[in-house]
Amino acid sequence: MLVLLFSGQGSQRPGMGAPWQDHPSWELVGRLSEAAGRDVAELLLTASAETLRATRNAQLATFALSQVALDAARRGPLAHLGPGRWKAVAGHSLGEYSALVAAQVIGLEEGARLVRVRGDAMQEAADTRPGTMAAVLGLELDGLLAVCETVEGAWVANDNAPGQVVVAGTHEGVEQAGERALQAGAKRVVPLQVGGAFHTPLMAPAQDRLGSALQAASFGPAACPVVSNVDASAHVEGFAALLSAQLCSRVRWRESLTALGCDGAHLFVELGPGTELSGMVRRTVPAAARANVARPEDLDGLEAALTSAGLWPA
Repeated sequence: MLVLLFSGQGSQRPGMGAPWQDHPSWELVGRLSEAAGRDVAELLLTASAETLRATRNAQLATFALSQVALDAARRGPLAHLGPGRWKAVAGHSLGEYSALVAAQVIGLEEGARLVRVRGDAMQEAADTRPGTMAAVLGLELDGLLAVCETVEGAWVANDNAPGQVVVAGTHEGVEQAGERALQAGAKRVVPLQVGGAFHTPLMAPAQDRLGSALQAASFGPAACPVVSNVDASAHVEGFAALLSAQLCSRVRWRESLTALGCDGAHLFVELGPGTELSGMVRRTVPAAARANVARPEDLDGLEAALTSAGLWPA
């Protein structure tokens, strides 16, 4: 069965919208700009890498490109295959908002407004309580959890795939945790170019502001299950509380992919910039097929993947 995955912050890159300018799905960009009160086209076309590194810009740009890719897939290869035939949808951190749009829990404009609030709130929290993140390669979750228990100001933020776990916290805490992780057997510690310590208690100041926006938002019935980052479980309701908790909770991505694979998912399609999530699927559910749509030309690959999986009309 089919699972749709949506990119998170960190996947963005300058000019990522350029290949889509002549595609019919580019029309969504105007709607997104109006809803968010930002020039989304500028973020997708001309913003520099430094500009896109800022949390409030990275999140809106990534959400927008994911929505363009989703719309294009729905106009094309997924036109015959609606949410009722999807196993589930899931998004990595920010990507969960795109997943909720795909599952028809929130509308496109509602999603853009929430992402704008989320990005601004997390930016402010990061400016108030500075922090950073680092990927720890070659050490499993339990090992890094044990390391972080010995370090003040360091927490496991993302459990992405076997041997790829992310630590976040204060600059001092992450540096110390990285050193101890290497001592505990990690192969490498790679600092991440991010603007804060996401998915840790340092993001708590953002919860009040985002929580108010979530309570005011309109959540409809889910057309298919949405796998939450917070507990790696599929949900059809309760999303306001889950999205609020997500800010300070570990992203349980490896657990989510493993559960989906064990439950019969055999084709994972990543929609949005980059191919990072497809790589995590390869490492976590190696028997599953993968496809990604980051550019219009990728739609042909999606059609081929659907055909191979027996999901394309005869």
